[in-house]
Parts: sequence; C-alpha cells; structure tokens
Amino acid sequence: MLVVAALGGNALLKRGEPLTAKNQRANVRTAAVALAEIVRAGHRLVITHGNGPQVGLLALQGAAYKPDETFPLDVLGAETGGMIGYMIEQELENALDHSHAVATLLTQVLVDGKDPAFQNPTKFIGPVYEREEAEARAKAAGWTIAQDGDKWRRVVPSPVPREIPDMRVLKLLLDQGVIVICTGGGGIPVLRQKDGSLTGIEAVIDKDAASALLAGQLQADALLLLTDVNAVYRDFGTDNQERIETLTPDEARALDLPAGSMGPKMEAAAAFAAQGGLAGIGRLDQAVDILERRAGTCVLLKTPD
Repeated sequence: MLVVAALGGNALLKRGEPLTAKNQRANVRTAAVALAEIVRAGHRLVITHGNGPQVGLLALQGAAYKPDETFPLDVLGAETGGMIGYMIEQELENALDHSHAVATLLTQVLVDGKDPAFQNPTKFIGPVYEREEAEARAKAAGWTIAQDGDKWRRVVPSPVPREIPDMRVLKLLLDQGVIVICTGGGGIPVLRQKDGSLTGIEAVIDKDAASALLAGQLQADALLLLTDVNAVYRDFGTDNQERIETLTPDEARALDLPAGSMGPKMEAAAAFAAQGGLAGIGRLDQAVDILERRAGTCVLLKTPD
C-alpha cells in the first residue's frame, strides 16, 4: 500500500517540553523507529509533520529584529520544513540501516486569498503561556491569542489547502522508490496570481487538512494521523469512555470533537475516507496495527457488518 503518515506535534515535541534541538532529535528518533516498521511491513511511505511550536519560535526570534526585517510566515514555514525534514530524514535512514532512499521536499500548497480564515485566525503556533504573559506579548507584537487547554497561545490564519503545485515532483520521487517527507507544517502557503505565478502568503495551513489533500491527490491507500492518543473515544474522560473502532465518513463528521485537538484529525480522516481509502487515527507506535485495523480508530467509506 501507499501510506501517508502524518506525525502529530508530539512526535517532535511533547507539551511543556523545552523546544531544543536535543529534545526534538530524541523525539524524532523514536518516531523514526515506528515509521521504519511501516516500510518493513512492505508499504510505500510518505511522511508529513506539524511545525506549530517551531514556526512560533522562529517568529519570536524574528521579533528581535526591526519590524520591516522580520520574515513572513511562509518563509518561516519553509525554514521549519527544512529543519524538521532533515531530522526525520536522517533518523529514518538510520532506522532503516540506509536500505531506502529518503528525501525531504519543501512543498508549496495553494490557498485562496479570499478564504475567511484570513479574517479569523485560529491556528495555534509557538509556545504556551499563562494568560497574563500571552496578553502582554500580544499587545506588544500585535498578535491574536486564544486559549489552548489551560494555557494561551498565538493564533494565525489557517486557510483551507486547495492544491499541491509540487505534485509532479512528488510522484517522480515515489516512482523511483523514494520515501518522501513533504508538506511539512501543512506546506508553504502560496497564492496564484493573475499571471499564473505563485507568491507566498502570511498563514499556516493545518497539517491534517494538507495531509488529507496530499493523500487524495496521490491516490494513497491509507492516511495515518498519528498522535499520542491510542484512538478516538466516545465520552472521553468519563467512566463511560469507549474506543471507537470504525466509522463511516458521515459518522465521523457527526462527532462533536474539540476543534483544538481531535476535531481537525477526524475531519481530515473523513475527507480522505470519502474517496475510498482507509483513514486511521491512533498512536505512532501502533501505526502498523492501525493499518491492519487492530488498533486505533479507522474511518472507512463502508464499515464491515
């Protein structure tokens, strides 16, 4: 099977963990071991990943410069895609004993400049803060902030991904048997101008939505949305919580899930599964079990009787 595996933020940095190269490297090394099992099981693999904390950190570092010298979010997205892709590429090559070619592709993703998201920022980036500190930083830097669990974070526009202009290059790499790391952080957001040229735009695309678009355009067999939760649950956090094993796309969309956590994953899973593939949500270390429907939550166009 052709598998698109989307790594959740926990694969790179656990909540509350200092955003250091050492911590990211250690987490990526663990992730690479799990991803290698997908390859050893005989599947072709494409890897995507988030970049929220990393792009936020670069934006903070940029704030030390004069306002007209700071880099826009599309450029920061490219920087984080290269940084994180390098770590995943190297650690996966090591985990596979250099038996497979692995490449990172900085991937442009087309969005619509009239997307309502530009008027309603919702995408979390950067570190978490106590409310007082977040409000102070927002006032000083002109941020929009929102509550994330019991903390506060910066939010930026997150337009819907429409097209992946680099699809031709992706397919060339896959045809040569290369394991590809792409659409990092949801991809680099770009607009198509009237003359057909592309230009970057200030935004961060949701990684799960971009991964679903990628998997659909590649006609992948499976999309894995890998996180630190072993499945989606009904009545999560209560004495009556129950793992959801299988859903149809319509059933998945009918669930009332938090927009800041599992909601986008389930929407992405439903969008991909509606095209006929298997979408699975679950733990990174259970990736192969999810593919074989022994773990996680699976979304399928037609569920078994």
